[in-house]
Amino acid sequence: MKLGICNELFANWPWDKLCDFAHEIGYQGIEIAPFTLAERANLITPQRRVQLRESAESRGLEIIGLHWLLMTPPGLYITHPDVDIRGTTSRYFIELVDLCADLGGKVMVIGSPKHRNLLPGVNREQAMRCATEVFTPCLVSAAERGVTLAIEPLSPRETDFLMCAADAVELIERIDHPNFRLQLDVKAMSYEEKPMPQIIRESAKHLAHFHVNDPNLLGPGMGEIDYGPIIAALRDTGYDEWLSVEAFDFHYGAEKIAKASVAYLRGL
Repeated sequence: MKLGICNELFANWPWDKLCDFAHEIGYQGIEIAPFTLAERANLITPQRRVQLRESAESRGLEIIGLHWLLMTPPGLYITHPDVDIRGTTSRYFIELVDLCADLGGKVMVIGSPKHRNLLPGVNREQAMRCATEVFTPCLVSAAERGVTLAIEPLSPRETDFLMCAADAVELIERIDHPNFRLQLDVKAMSYEEKPMPQIIRESAKHLAHFHVNDPNLLGPGMGEIDYGPIIAALRDTGYDEWLSVEAFDFHYGAEKIAKASVAYLRGL
């Protein structure tokens, strides 16, 4: 398994400084939230994409891919009953696929709870059909460019659609495409009734990416979650992709969270 970290933790850092620091303390990759670069993907110029990728690679880092995909621009919604809004959202995912591939990324994490929650009059089955309609068209481009879309189940505190791994797997099996897979997140899994190692083992064949954090919104090892059984389950299932640190509470500062997280994970 490889260790990565999400870039929004380093809110106002210059890209080169972030790459230097991440490499120095032991990370192998950086995961990018597109809204930290521009309001929408097509505003990031070809030259800037090359610059970001080459800057990371020159420091021995990979750009893992993208997450927080729909933070901007406004007007996007995965499960909206309006066919035009779904169409706009679907086309934007193609923009994101191109950005991800141009940066050297291989995975796009689909979280975005505020852009998938069930709107009035939309039930779960309708939302499943809407999501299938949104994601399916961009998978042709994703396959051509070597990018996997990874749907992320989130807790009931964050969303009312795809609230557990089993829900996400149901959507994955409906879409039935090798480039549409699963992303698991420790914070989100902590709200499920099943133990996390069981969730990992049951959904292993679909797993493409993994976020490490704690329900207290800090990094791994900075709360009460014991990662020993989690790492053991990932190893048992043969997972050898990224463990990507994603924190939401920044009050300790980026440096302390990044250092504590990587030290804890390496210690396991």
